[in-house]
Amino acid sequence: MNRVMVGMADMNITKDPGVLITLGLGSCVGICLYDPTSKVAGMAHCMLPDSTQIMNNDNLAKFVDTAIIRLINDMGRAGANKRAIVAKLAGGAQMFAFNSTNDSMRIGDRNVDASIKILKELNIPIKSMDVRENYGRTIELHTSTGILNIKTIGKGTKEI
Repeated sequence: MNRVMVGMADMNITKDPGVLITLGLGSCVGICLYDPTSKVAGMAHCMLPDSTQIMNNDNLAKFVDTAIIRLINDMGRAGANKRAIVAKLAGGAQMFAFNSTNDSMRIGDRNVDASIKILKELNIPIKSMDVRENYGRTIELHTSTGILNIKTIGKGTKEI
């Protein structure tokens, strides 16, 4: 089985048999795309919601808006049918308590909101989510089944 690590501000795709893995999602969001017919999967570990708000935006994987488009295109080149792709989201936590209502401190929420908005605009259904809250996650997306394993310290493991 091909085990592919996806780092922070990184993305990758793989075909069956394979597993995409990213460690330590806090306020970052893990965007997992999967075509159940071709069994091509993609994962992005995004740090920020919007590339247009940042001057240094060359790294497409760093931003929700650019990472989703790139993943879809990469998956298509690997044999995925764009109309068959479904999504699962994890992460987007509020890791620290702030006494401010300042939107810039709500990075996790903004990452999740941006992911939902862009996937909806692209007509990609979100099958399940494990997002927000106040704890980190490590995720593994399995190409044979499309199952996303989510591991959390103190909360155990679950599948979505």
